[in-house]
Amino acid sequence: MSGINLPKTIKMVITDFDGVVTDNSVYIGDDGIMTRKLNFKDIVGFFMLKRHGIDVAIISGEKNSAIETIAKNCELKEVHQRIWTKIDTLKEIIDKYNLSQEEYLYIGDDVNDIECLNYAKYKITVPNAVKKVKDVENIMITKEYGGNGAFREVADCLTN
Repeated sequence: MSGINLPKTIKMVITDFDGVVTDNSVYIGDDGIMTRKLNFKDIVGFFMLKRHGIDVAIISGEKNSAIETIAKNCELKEVHQRIWTKIDTLKEIIDKYNLSQEEYLYIGDDVNDIECLNYAKYKITVPNAVKKVKDVENIMITKEYGGNGAFREVADCLTN
């Protein structure tokens, strides 16, 4: 049983990337290139949401090729990278798509997500989030950890 409960009114999932879709690990090769590991269950979650007419937006503090690959393959409408203060970007997306509080949710796991989580009516984090995030009022916590099916858990909740 999932630790989250969401209404069928959701039209867009707005999410952080590292720590939600990844396990927050970064691998640095001898060439200095950083890479990340993704769980295929989470990748399928992007496709499931798209197939059910639910858009996905990514607001990430980092820029990485994993985000760009998912954005291209899943035809994401909104991808914002290297955004540390995310609240303005969140508000721009909400305004652009004319979303009410009932029509979007925000997923985040670290301190730069707190403003967005506090702003959103439906807010989700992962068990391995920082304590300050897990302490946000009315936040729902997935059973799965970030990078280990947490994003898929949200997708399953919205598409079943």
